[in-house]
Amino acid sequence: MLRCLAIDDEPLALELLEDNISKVPFLQLSASCSNPVEALRLLQEKEIDLIFIDIQMPRITGLQLLQGLVNKPMAILVTAYEKYALEGFNLDVVDYLVKPVSIDRFIKACNKAWDLHQLRLKAKGAGDVMPARLDYIFVNADYSLVKVVLEDIRWIEGLKDYLRIHLKNSSKPLIVRMAMKSIEEQLPEKDFVRIHRSYIVSKLHITAVRKNSIFIDKTELPVGSNYPDAIASITGQQL
Repeated sequence: MLRCLAIDDEPLALELLEDNISKVPFLQLSASCSNPVEALRLLQEKEIDLIFIDIQMPRITGLQLLQGLVNKPMAILVTAYEKYALEGFNLDVVDYLVKPVSIDRFIKACNKAWDLHQLRLKAKGAGDVMPARLDYIFVNADYSLVKVVLEDIRWIEGLKDYLRIHLKNSSKPLIVRMAMKSIEEQLPEKDFVRIHRSYIVSKLHITAVRKNSIFIDKTELPVGSNYPDAIASITGQQL
């Protein structure tokens, strides 16, 4: 688990941040506050692995707070302003989120923090380190965050602002309001490949390959002309 501190001077923004943190299974909200001065006190009192912090706040900005920390936890900036991105990354923040933040973008940033945390543990020789990449994702479906196990995904079909996620042992696809690019960024490249602007497939479930199409059981899916390396990434050779 990553122990988190949420910092934002806007009550509604802080409430939303707390709610998003509660939806990520490997995050634990240790404390939240509305100003950097209180944050400094909490950082002295508590063990914190990850800070979610706004930039524009009274007295001390989020960037000034990060600059002044000696033993700095990982940090994700959550702000309404894009103009501070370069300065933020110069402070080695994990990610830079611009409000309003979608849940899939939030989860992507959290996954980056989790990966970095695991790498640091391995570098220290810590035992019983959990896998750096989780074997599931959460997606927005039916007004809820639904957990989808990666091995259960057969293929994903893009339909404008929606996706159909075709799952093993399910006759009906899961309908998700999400962009193809967003879900593609959350899927491990070694297990999934985009073969068409409208299709991402699981390498595990591919049963046959032709020059311009792949098969998942009896379903044939086209390989788009803009994805010439898709077949090679699946088979290790050009057809």
